[in-house]
Amino acid sequence: MHPHATAATHPERLAIVTDDGETRTYAELAASAWRIARLLRALGLQAGDHVALCMENGPEMLEVLWGAHTAGLLYTACSTQLTPDELAYVVDDCDAKAFVGSASLARGAETIRTTTPKVVHRFCVGGGMAGHVPLEGMLAGVSDAPLEGAVAGADMLYSSGTTGRPKGITPSPERPPLDAPEMFTGVMQQVLGFRRGDVYLSPAPLYHAAPLRGCMSVHRLGGTVVLMRRFDPEAVLALVERHRVTHAQFVPTMFLRMLRLDARARERYDLSSLRSVVHASAPCPAEVKRRMIDWWGPIIHEYYGGTEGCGVTWVTSEEWLAHPGTVGRAVVGVVHVLDEDGAELPAGETGTIWFSDGPPFRYHKDPAKTADAHNAAGWATYGDIGRLEADGYLHLTDRKADTIITGAVNVYPREAEDVLVTHPLVLDAAVFGIPDDEFGERVHAVVQPAELPADPSAAAALEATLIAHCRARLARVKCPRGIEFRAELPRHETGKLHKRLLAEEHRAAASA
Repeated sequence: MHPHATAATHPERLAIVTDDGETRTYAELAASAWRIARLLRALGLQAGDHVALCMENGPEMLEVLWGAHTAGLLYTACSTQLTPDELAYVVDDCDAKAFVGSASLARGAETIRTTTPKVVHRFCVGGGMAGHVPLEGMLAGVSDAPLEGAVAGADMLYSSGTTGRPKGITPSPERPPLDAPEMFTGVMQQVLGFRRGDVYLSPAPLYHAAPLRGCMSVHRLGGTVVLMRRFDPEAVLALVERHRVTHAQFVPTMFLRMLRLDARARERYDLSSLRSVVHASAPCPAEVKRRMIDWWGPIIHEYYGGTEGCGVTWVTSEEWLAHPGTVGRAVVGVVHVLDEDGAELPAGETGTIWFSDGPPFRYHKDPAKTADAHNAAGWATYGDIGRLEADGYLHLTDRKADTIITGAVNVYPREAEDVLVTHPLVLDAAVFGIPDDEFGERVHAVVQPAELPADPSAAAALEATLIAHCRARLARVKCPRGIEFRAELPRHETGKLHKRLLAEEHRAAASA
């Protein structure tokens, strides 16, 4: 349950290999973790204190994560996509006493330094940063001997903030021994069959919960992490062949980008080593999921849950093919679908998804948001809309906050998004409501086309084509009445779409 266990038996085994060839053996990873843990302890941080980090994917980030974990600290990995002000908010809100940042963040170093007064120790990696001490220099001469009586730290991650300010999820105050069992690791081992020596491909940013926990679970189990610094669809296939990858985790937009490769590229690589692939984080269009199963075989698993961890559903390929579109049955907690009055709905009816009997959680320093996420019975929700089949299979409809009310009719934008992204001329799509004098809101879409229209007439023709594509597959009320085109949508690297930014832009324009 800690890299030093594998370092003791297989010191030269690769713990990390990046897509550009940088490596760390288990001996190197364990030694770095102990040095960082000893440094943080020597600086006065004690078990239960907090460290924040903002770093790009690379061996150094996993070394810092394991160092904080080994010192018994709480650690918050922050998105590298945040503005300096947004980053400062998270670092200050989580009460970090230490901060580690990549040199690429130098442009915001002054903002971070002057607006995070609780931070006592500031470090940088990969170069200089104003007001921050190079971590590499501080570690020179620090012992890599294990700490006696070491306890395990824990991640304290923040929700993505797609519907407002990110919210930190407070972990348990208990600090167990380093070798204590951990839930994500148990899933990797017992459900996905991950064994010592297996190889896990991680193409997403490590500041997101699933990649972070996935990679650290691989290290607990003695496997190798193949870490991509940035996702590239064909590079994924090449890495699977080169490193004989056995397990991987993706988000649906990555599936879509790989499916968009030409047939020769998709067939060029040997993917036979893959045994289990997981996807989550965002809804996957049914056609995309079916095509991936046709390509890679019935090795694709899906789960639905959230950073809060109050409930999880799981579905295998075989189950999904029997129940197309489902995100599975509950494996953590008991799932319920309730109406606006809190009454439980029968199978097939759409309402808010709640979990009972799941692990408790609370938002850091925010009892009001904690209360909003729970009902009178103590059940918790991620704020999503869905329906249950009679045998317990859950189907997601959309997020409650994204629901469009047009002419008193509830429209769930995910339906139109799923239709739009399957059109060969579309790379990405966001559907949301914009103000309408007659209907209150009307359905609107922003699309990232494979090629931007050259002029207004080409844009009008593409708009008409895509609206007709939707109307042939959905009720007219669910289809966009207007479509605009952009070179890129504000999609988080973890796959989540920041529709809020687009909707606010339109609302501001309407107000003006």
